[in-house]
Amino acid sequence: MSAPTPFPDLNAVLQQLTEGARSVLGTTFLGAYLQGSFALGEGDEHSDVDFVMATTEHPRTEQQAGLQALHTAIFELPVAWAQHLEGSYIPEGLLRHVDSARTPCFYLDNGATTLVWSDHCNSAHVRWLLREHGIVLSGPEPAQLIELVSEDALRHEAARAMHEYAAWADESRARYEAGEGLETWSELPFSRWQQPYLVLSFCRLLWTLRHGTVATKRAAAEWALRKLDPEWKDLIERAVRDRPDPWGRTQLPSDPTLVQRTTGFIEYALRYADSLR
Repeated sequence: MSAPTPFPDLNAVLQQLTEGARSVLGTTFLGAYLQGSFALGEGDEHSDVDFVMATTEHPRTEQQAGLQALHTAIFELPVAWAQHLEGSYIPEGLLRHVDSARTPCFYLDNGATTLVWSDHCNSAHVRWLLREHGIVLSGPEPAQLIELVSEDALRHEAARAMHEYAAWADESRARYEAGEGLETWSELPFSRWQQPYLVLSFCRLLWTLRHGTVATKRAAAEWALRKLDPEWKDLIERAVRDRPDPWGRTQLPSDPTLVQRTTGFIEYALRYADSLR
């Protein structure tokens, strides 16, 4: 495997992941790929590492155990990248077309040590990123596995995701204002990670609604600074500045003023989205 990223220690992790998955899956292994920010050319030391493993079928019970052991071993490596892998094992038949049913696949979340069944990677935007920009770690070119993803499919998914994110933000704000504390970082009400993540995610979703493609958070933020109401310029710029070391801020509560401003931006973004239809 040639160097897929500019980071030798990450490349070593990806080689161990690819070779380990091939060993566990045997003849059901088809290919290993990077998607996400690395595929779009903007992956850096603050990025999570988004992967897709193409298979002939969902991992069988014994394969699931083998993959769990593989990812546990990788997570324990003394390399920061090893704790920020995120991706799914997706059967070829499911991967080929956008799946409106969002069938769950065997999935590893960023920062997690246990694989679960989730529809997280079974999306139009992951297929588009993989087909158009995916980095091959092993296997055939992604275009041989995935049909063209239409602009309509991407826009439809983005519109739905905006409302899902808005509901998540409403729930988080309610807990935040009630002073509730939760045990896991992913449930922490409006953390200093979630607040800029929401701002940049809505920029990305608006980009997709406008252009029918997928952009990195940084590129979408730059577009939003040019195209959206200047009222939100400071909020977007701050979200970009806050991007470094995202995982160091998952347990820190956000500033109340930023929570209120982010809620207002989400309401604005939903209205702006309506104007694009």
